Amino acid sequence: MLDNALKLIKELTQHNYKAYIVGGFVRDYLLGRESQDVDVTTNATPMEIQEIFQNCFLPTEDYGSVIVKKYGIRFEITTFRKEISYQDHRKPVEIQYIDDLYQDLLRRDFTINTICIDENGEVIDFLGGRDDLDRKLIRTVGDASLRFEEDALRILRAVRFATVLDFQLDQDVSDAIREKSYLLKDLSYYRKKEELDKIFVSGYAPRGIQMLLDFHLDKPLELEHLSDVKNTDSLIGIWSILNVEEYYPFSNNEKELMKNIRIVMDLNNYDPMALYQYGLYVNSVAGEMKGLDKKKITESYHSLVIHRRSDLAISSEDIMSCLHKEPGEYLSDVYKDIEREVLYHRLKNEKDVLLKYIKEKYASVG
Repeated sequence: MLDNALKLIKELTQHNYKAYIVGGFVRDYLLGRESQDVDVTTNATPMEIQEIFQNCFLPTEDYGSVIVKKYGIRFEITTFRKEISYQDHRKPVEIQYIDDLYQDLLRRDFTINTICIDENGEVIDFLGGRDDLDRKLIRTVGDASLRFEEDALRILRAVRFATVLDFQLDQDVSDAIREKSYLLKDLSYYRKKEELDKIFVSGYAPRGIQMLLDFHLDKPLELEHLSDVKNTDSLIGIWSILNVEEYYPFSNNEKELMKNIRIVMDLNNYDPMALYQYGLYVNSVAGEMKGLDKKKITESYHSLVIHRRSDLAISSEDIMSCLHKEPGEYLSDVYKDIEREVLYHRLKNEKDVLLKYIKEKYASVG
């Protein structure tokens, strides 16, 4: 991936522009971690970048950035700039293009994200980012309170980097988080969820959650059940405990899963009916959070006589024919009854047995 990134910045330098790989890719490369995307910084303007590369577009939210897809990699190329003013403690609303890499790095969030690689593969580190990587330290570029005042999402990013990388927060960063935590309240739920998702799926998620609690960030983030999150590495399980889909963004499928997980938290997750109605995944997530044996839940699920209604040995037509009735709401009641009887091994899942049971129980019912 580095070789392809170097090819891309050489295309820029061959057009007499300055260009450097910067940010998360460089940080992760030096730490021996994999990265998906590559950030590039250059003195070429977005218009000039688009003249060099095909298959590129401008994001709607980012000033001075162009997305280029090349070599199967997503590159975000950003023009050297100063950010003059911010809106809502989040978005730069006034920027100035510049021709100075050092000045461009001064606007960034954390020192570990300011390390660059030039076209020759040489590391450039103006702000001590490599020392902070070695010290496993999250430190802001310049005054932490000012950085968080400019962009409050940096508060969550600080916690996220400390969590994912298993780093410590610089004391000034910790102090500034406490001072500026109230700013999180007005950030978009979409942006907050992006950062929280990365904290929750990290291998150090319990530490990240504890940091959020220690800094009392659960209050401005409106995560009143955060202290209840235990015993799970399931992202959807964590969000189901937090119960915040009223305002945090989720798909309809995710909302349904979370609702069902909360339901089965109150059920016996080894029980055939619970497993049949809500499925293995939902019961496994809930069971894990309750400290139950996931292997036993899985074995219980796979030992079910039926896993779906279509597994029953009879059809709706069989039931109607047996009872000499037209379709109606009664069919749902009959199905629920025989499903339960079969699941608890009180009836064999055999057509003759089921029809005999239905005829004896329901034939006289009007």
